[in-house]
Amino acid sequence: MSSLKESLYKMCIDYVQVRIDGAKQGIADAQYAAIEETKSSAGDKYETGREMMQQETDRSQLLLNEANKLMVALSRINPNSQHTTAEPGSLIITNNGTFFLAISAGSFQVESITYFAVSPVSPIGTHLLGRKAGDQFSLNGRSYVVEMVQ
Repeated sequence: MSSLKESLYKMCIDYVQVRIDGAKQGIADAQYAAIEETKSSAGDKYETGREMMQQETDRSQLLLNEANKLMVALSRINPNSQHTTAEPGSLIITNNGTFFLAISAGSFQVESITYFAVSPVSPIGTHLLGRKAGDQFSLNGRSYVVEMVQ
């Protein structure tokens, strides 16, 4: 089970790394475009172009900051630890899906089984946090039974 958690953890790391790389590329592209705008423009058009590039840089910087926060959250997880109570790094098997409690990264396929990477602060994550095998809860009209926590 621990190699499964390691695989899911690595998939989460890869997910965040793609977001970091995309944000860094967005910043670099906006800065390059601003430099090119400086070389080829004058007057109001120049100011408008520079402002648009600054907004794009700011947006990409915000995305980079958010991705870095996700990476910090992942760095606090030990995928090799075993849990009996759901906490960050836990794999929780329920009657309505299997969840990796880490970050909100969507679903991953491992050996044709779907696993959902969820944040402890997401709606499902807050319901999973602290649960043990046998615990039950309802969310959005669906009943969940925790079958196993690893």
